[in-house]
Amino acid sequence: MPESPSDPHRIRAPYMRVLDALTAEIEAGTYGPGDRIPSESALSATHGVAPMTARRAVKELRARGLVYTEWGKGSFVVDRSAEGEHQGDV
Repeated sequence: MPESPSDPHRIRAPYMRVLDALTAEIEAGTYGPGDRIPSESALSATHGVAPMTARRAVKELRARGLVYTEWGKGSFVVDRSAEGEHQGDV
């Protein structure tokens, strides 16, 4: 039987906690289409994780098509109404 998200004994990798928080903020509209999400260093400080952990969470957001990254500028929320515009960006 799958564990419920509210299960206090459920073990979650640190990057998944960051990923879940960012996904929830994107879905809630905290970050809208085209908005820049916090930098990896800001995510690291906010969530109390290592920079590589924050980087992994952002990488997973890209893999899920929720953000795209412009190197040197940051990561931005994908405008799903313009589906396909940033697909393939790394």
